[in-house]
Amino acid sequence: MTKVCPEEFIEFANALADAARPVIRRHFRTPIAVDTKSDESPVTIADRDAETAMRSLIAATYPDHGIFGEEHGRSNSDAQYTWVLDPIDGTKAFITGRPIFGTLVALVRDGIPILGVIDQAILDERWVGATGHVTTFNNAVVETRRCSSLAKAIMNSTSPDMFDAAEKSAFAALSKAAGTTIYGGDCYGYALVASGFVDIVVESDLKPYDFCALVPVIEGAGGSVTDWNGEPLTIDSAGDVLALGDASMLPAAMSALSAGSE
Repeated sequence: MTKVCPEEFIEFANALADAARPVIRRHFRTPIAVDTKSDESPVTIADRDAETAMRSLIAATYPDHGIFGEEHGRSNSDAQYTWVLDPIDGTKAFITGRPIFGTLVALVRDGIPILGVIDQAILDERWVGATGHVTTFNNAVVETRRCSSLAKAIMNSTSPDMFDAAEKSAFAALSKAAGTTIYGGDCYGYALVASGFVDIVVESDLKPYDFCALVPVIEGAGGSVTDWNGEPLTIDSAGDVLALGDASMLPAAMSALSAGSE
C-alpha cells in the first residue's frame, strides 16, 4: 500500500520553491554570465544561488535529510529521505528569456519519489503532486486527459539531440505513431501532461534531479511515468523517461519504442 506523503513535507516543498523564486526573478532577462559545466550544459548564478537558498532551508529544518542538487551535489546520501533539487530545469530557456523552464523540488523516501513540485517563477505557476494526494495547479485540482490512441496523441520532447543513435530510431518510431510531435520545454512539457494539454513526453539521458519531481505530479493527476521498459522510476533509474497522460497507452508506446530500436 502506498504511504501518504505527510502534509508537513508538502508545505515545506512549497516553501523551498518560494525561496528559489526571488533569485530566479531577479536574474531573468538580465545580462548575466553563463558558464559551461563539464557536461557542456550551461549554468548561471541564478542556478547556483537558487539551489543554495533551498539547501539552507533544508539544513535548518531537516538536518537529518539528504540533499541531491544539480549544482552543489549530494550530502547525507544514506538518509531515508532525500530532497532532490534542480533550481532551473531548462537553463537554455532561462538564458534566452523564454519562461518555459522550471524549478524542480522532489522528496524521495528510500529512493522512491513521493513528492514533487514544478514551479514556474516568472508565470507564477506551480504544480504540486504527492503520494496519496491529487495533483494541483495553483491550488486547483488538475487531471491528465484520456487519450487511448497513439494516433491522436500530442507528444513532446525537449530536443531530439538528447538521444543516441539507437534511441533516435526508437524515438522516431514513436513520433511517427503519434499524432503530433512538438519540441522544447524541459520540465514544462511534463507539467502540461499533468494539466491535460500534452499526452506523451519521451526523453533520455536525464538525471534524478531532472525526473524525480515529475513522477508524483503526473501520477497524482492520473497519468504514469516509467522508464522505456515500463518500470517505475527511482533515484537510481538510468534516465530514460516515458510520461503518459493516459496509462492505457503504455503497451503501445513501449511497442513503438521497441520496434524502432530493432
